[in-house]
Formats: sequence, structure tokens, C-alpha cells
Amino acid sequence: MNKSIKLLAVAALALPLMATTSFARDQIQIVGSSTVFPFSSLVAEKFGKSSSFNTPVVESTGTGGGMKLFCSGIGEGHPDISNASRRIKSSELEACLAAGINPIEIKVGYDGIVLANSVDAPAFELTKQQIFLALAAKVPGPDGKLIDNPNMTWSDIDASLPDVKIEVLGPPPTSGTRDAFVELAMEGGAKKFESLAALRKEDKKKFQAVAHSLREDGAFIEAGENDNLIVQKLKANPAALGIFGFSFLDQNEDSIKGAIINGAAPDFDNIADGSYGISRALYYYVKKEHMDIIPGLKEYNEEFLSSKAMGEDGYLLEKGLIPLTEAELAEVVTGLTEMKTVSLK
Repeated sequence: MNKSIKLLAVAALALPLMATTSFARDQIQIVGSSTVFPFSSLVAEKFGKSSSFNTPVVESTGTGGGMKLFCSGIGEGHPDISNASRRIKSSELEACLAAGINPIEIKVGYDGIVLANSVDAPAFELTKQQIFLALAAKVPGPDGKLIDNPNMTWSDIDASLPDVKIEVLGPPPTSGTRDAFVELAMEGGAKKFESLAALRKEDKKKFQAVAHSLREDGAFIEAGENDNLIVQKLKANPAALGIFGFSFLDQNEDSIKGAIINGAAPDFDNIADGSYGISRALYYYVKKEHMDIIPGLKEYNEEFLSSKAMGEDGYLLEKGLIPLTEAELAEVVTGLTEMKTVSLK
């Protein structure tokens, strides 16, 4: 009798442990960049169909929003992967490390940021300086001092540009596309002004504050994280332009067209060789701590980096991803295999 009671007691103590170890999610959870979303979703779909694992759940939260969720903790209540249209910021990495998270960085390819409008609207050929003059909250006046942006139409900037109201739909501050756009396009344009180039040398933070501040008078409209929605709005409003990743232009070229920037069209070859000046790398980050816990997480990564996805005739290239070089891809695969984590150094 006593032996039976002891056995029952041991079993009762073991139940919570058994419940804890068997309660791991059986479905990968992915958040983050709207630009990486189409690629990640396609990999998830292919992975779900070709493997014995459940199809991962992919949410488009924006790069910043995804990182906040990703770095909030370890365990089944937190995402396994965060897609990003820029590298992780030091502040985000610090938040991850403070929560006991060691992210593995996966560079997946390249993307151009396009300014596009309806195929039924006038074509645009712009310089980065003209983009800055169209969208910056403050611009240099005739004496070089900063004034509120007075430009209401594109032709106010340059008589050769269409005489239509400046109306640009773009992503919110949480978006990696927004971060890259202001860094590559707006800063690039701001540097063309002598007064702002001098400010950059004197005080880089003040210069960036000017270069990164977008108008709030209706010329720039925050349209959310859904790039497909921006595309739909451009179809309905030929007067407007939109800011988003190249893949959305590539998938909708029957209804929208990209502006030529500094003499280069936003196409596959120009982005791949760097001649299109508004391009950036794309990433996703995986929790090392989840790799041996969440079923299929290792295999999902292998699918994403496989030749059938990322190779010369890979299905991600058909979706508009600008691929890594063979050497770059080999380095990423090695990093994943060795589970190398991101360092602040």
C-alpha cells in the first residue's frame, strides 16, 4: 500500500514537468517586415506542402514592430523569427540580449526601394535632390537657411517635372523600408545642398534630423505597413506616387511603373549591380534558443536557403527577390549551420 502511494506521489510530481516539456508550439511564428513578408510567406507555403511540419504563421507587422515582439522574450508566447528590411539596430539587439535572446542573422538578398505610380500617369525621372525637395519637412531657402517646404507641385521643384500635386504614400516610422528610404534617398538628396553638407560635417545628428523629417502637411501620407494596399491606392489615384519594395513593383508591372532615379531604372539588373541608388539588403532573425524546441524551425531555415528557393531558377527570384552571390549565400548557410549569433562588436 505504501509502495503504491509513493508511486502515485512520484507520478503526480512528474505531471507538471511532462506538461511543460510537451507544451511547445508545433507551428513556427514569424513577424516583421512587409517587404520580406511575400518571400517568407511563399517559403512557409512551400514548406508546409513539402514537409511533415505545419505551415508557419507569417504576420506583416513592419520591421520595427516585429523586432519589438521578437525581442520581448523566449518561449511559446513569443515569435521564433523576425523578418527585417534592414539590419537589427543596436538598441534592438540590446533588448534581445537583455531578454536572454541570441539572434541568428540570416541575410536573404537585396531589394530596391521604388517610387512608383500608375501606368496611366505621367512618367517620373527624379534625382535624390528632387525627392528631398518634395518630401522634406524643411528645405534650404534662397539664403541657405531652413524654411518650411514650400513646394506644392512637382513642377514647383523643377519645370520639367509633371505639374501635379505632390502626393506620396509611404510606410510609417516602424517600417524598415521607411528607415532605408530616408537614409538612402533623403540623406542622399540633402547632401547635395552646400548648407546641409556643411551641417553634416559640423553636427551629424542635426543633419540627420533634417534629412529624415518628412512633411506632415499632406504631401507625404503614411499608408501603413501593407504595401499591397499602397499598390491598390496607386491604381485608384493616378496623381499619387507610392514608396515600397521592388518586389511589389515586379508583381504589379501591368498597373504601376517605377520612377527612374538618378538615371537608373528600378529593375533587377540595376539593383543587383548597385547602379540603382536606393537599394538595401534584406534579413530575417531567428532565436537560437528556439532552434531545438520549435518543430520544423531548422528545416524552415534550410528551405529558405535552399537552391530551389534561392538558386538561379529559385521560386523566390520569380517573386522578385534580388539574390545573394554564391559566396554570400555560402557564408550565410555556414553561419546558420554553426548557429552564429549577432554581436554588438
